[in-house]
Amino acid sequence: MKRVVVFGGGTGLSNILRGLKRYPIGLTAIVTVADDGGSSGRLFDQYDIPPPGDIRQVMAALSDVEPLIEKMFQYRFEGTDDLKGHSLGNLMLTALTEITGDFARAVEQMGVVLNIKGKVLPAANQRITLHAELEDGSIITGESKIPLYGRKIRNVFITPQDVKPLPETADTIKKADLIVFGPGSLYTSTLPTILVNDIREAVLNSSAKKVYIGNLTTQRGETYRYTASEHVQALYDHAGEPFLDAVLVNDTEAFRRTHGISGKSEPWLVENDLQQLQMLVPEVFVQEVATIMNGNIAHKTMEVADVLMRYIERT
Repeated sequence: MKRVVVFGGGTGLSNILRGLKRYPIGLTAIVTVADDGGSSGRLFDQYDIPPPGDIRQVMAALSDVEPLIEKMFQYRFEGTDDLKGHSLGNLMLTALTEITGDFARAVEQMGVVLNIKGKVLPAANQRITLHAELEDGSIITGESKIPLYGRKIRNVFITPQDVKPLPETADTIKKADLIVFGPGSLYTSTLPTILVNDIREAVLNSSAKKVYIGNLTTQRGETYRYTASEHVQALYDHAGEPFLDAVLVNDTEAFRRTHGISGKSEPWLVENDLQQLQMLVPEVFVQEVATIMNGNIAHKTMEVADVLMRYIERT
């Protein structure tokens, strides 16, 4: 059985995992815990636990339960009381952390309840704060605040800088056959996982093939009008060296033709500057792996999973 480790957070990662879980592989998701906005931020402040939001989304994606149970887990309370804005899954993870006394243990037990395919590991078992240095030298603290400033990001970093991952995380990375990064917000979802020193070292020393799934659109406040190669270069800059074996990018021109998009207005699709990209990564796969769902541009889950499975089988 091939062992696949996926890094990131947010809806982009969850979308990819829904495709990968259908294959007979050993699947592990290592998820960022740097979120400080919304329900996660409130629980982060009130209970001194790692924010559960990205973990919740990933667990829902990997779950194998009745659709109603998953819908309930993802349910977000409305109204005007103290529950407003909280999702039930976040509250359940918080309650389990209080009961077990350990966030990672709570995630493990919730995985049993949801009958998830594979494992979900938080990038750390404690609170992590994400900071960004902007091009003017100013420092922004807080994952949710970083995109609000609308200025180019020079780099991101975490505190505490000596945070340790779970003991099994490095071993899981070491034994992987394939390591996948993204898709998702580059600076606030994908990069925070490899800012943990022990995780970064484990990735760089791993013999697994390493693939980046390129984002479909650029993001205001983070990657506005970034090309595909600029996304990859940011990964290399924060890892300290080039480490990718392959990158999968959407066939932007084919997607525009299929969906009648002019390219003259937002959302801005990530442009494939293939010449620069091929100088950074040994293999570049260009395929129309995007679709439009509920008015949003998203990856085709099964098409992406199929590309990754074909790649791992021939390596």
